[in-house]
Amino acid sequence: MCLGIPGQVIRWIDRDPTFAKAEVEFGGVLREVHMACVPEANEGQYVIVHAGIAICIVDEAEAAKTLAEYERMKHFEENGDEVPR
Repeated sequence: MCLGIPGQVIRWIDRDPTFAKAEVEFGGVLREVHMACVPEANEGQYVIVHAGIAICIVDEAEAAKTLAEYERMKHFEENGDEVPR
């Protein structure tokens, strides 16, 4: 299974259409992310990132919902329980 993680665009590094890059924050951790698929993303917006590539823009509420679900899954995994569906 592959996961896309929401992160907030902090600042653009390069807006070149092919090699676009931005600094994106994931829970306090900053990573450089390739942004060629979402060149219209603005600083402050949330993007879904898979394998270092931002693949779509999501609103803040959807990002928060997704992050809460990851935390819920993490809780069950840490306790050795199955994640209820």
